[in-house]
Amino acid sequence: MEPLIHVRDLCKDYRLTDRREGVRGGLHDLISPRRRLLRAVDNVSFSIAPGEMVGYIGANGAGKSTTIKMLTGILTPSAGEVTVGGMVPWRQRQQYTRHIGVVFGQRTQLWWDLAVVESFRLLKKIYEVDDATYDRQMKLFDELLDTGKLLSQPVRKLSLGQRMRCDLAAALLHRPRVLFLDEPTIGLDVVGKGNIREFLRGIQEREGVTVILTTHDLGDIEQLCRRVIIIDQGRVHFDGELAELRRRVGQSVRLSVDLHEPTDSEALAAVTAGLPVVWDAQQGLRHVARFNRVEVRAADVIRLVVNDRPVQDLHLAEQPIEDVVREIYRQAAAGGDK
Repeated sequence: MEPLIHVRDLCKDYRLTDRREGVRGGLHDLISPRRRLLRAVDNVSFSIAPGEMVGYIGANGAGKSTTIKMLTGILTPSAGEVTVGGMVPWRQRQQYTRHIGVVFGQRTQLWWDLAVVESFRLLKKIYEVDDATYDRQMKLFDELLDTGKLLSQPVRKLSLGQRMRCDLAAALLHRPRVLFLDEPTIGLDVVGKGNIREFLRGIQEREGVTVILTTHDLGDIEQLCRRVIIIDQGRVHFDGELAELRRRVGQSVRLSVDLHEPTDSEALAAVTAGLPVVWDAQQGLRHVARFNRVEVRAADVIRLVVNDRPVQDLHLAEQPIEDVVREIYRQAAAGGDK
């Protein structure tokens, strides 16, 4: 399948001035300023197929937001190539914006003092959306986001979760081919995050929208994305499926065991003696064992415990995605030191 988004050797440089302290330093800065070059994005390359939902993640300052701004046409790169649907974002900006939607979690594209529906009508005119498409989209948003009851309210009176639902609707009103999401669930509670995630899954299935998601909430990635791109210090350190990311850093798992009778972890460690299993030090009914499935089978650990202790319940969980990403950063740092 031909990629919808093609990024090759993308770079973005900033020229910064280091300020000296004091009056004398200020005079020196006027005569001989100290300048340095900061490369925020360093030869980033990837391709995304139509209909993919890709997580683009990294720590603060890693370069992910700068990349998104270049992909949306807000910034012009220092070097490299970008095409989205055959268009170059910063060169064909007016035509290009009719094919993309953008949501920045901390900035709204709605008019603060207008009713929500008035913002939608203004966007309808800006994007030249015909009446039939507008009516269809409004019905879809009400069905998936429950926006109907919010239309008459001024944007400034909406809660954060309500505003985010309306911002998503506004970004998709003109049926864009690509949706860029920057921290779409920031500040939301568990229910709000669940609503946004459910909507994004539904809209991708029904509309076939291609989504690039940047977020610090790795729960968004686990719930929504099969593919992940990890960027650190401006460079891509991983690009592949989430399952492959887990395999790359090992297959650590956690086995939670609920017992009928209180015991201590030392007793359970004795039960699995000889196996590379670590039990968290604790006492009571619930105990957690950590091990690598490459080294030991979960079935063997479970069999030993069940045969020795009265067990109420068992739960096997994958390594948290936060730990996986942290390990990728550690590997990248170690590679940079060589």
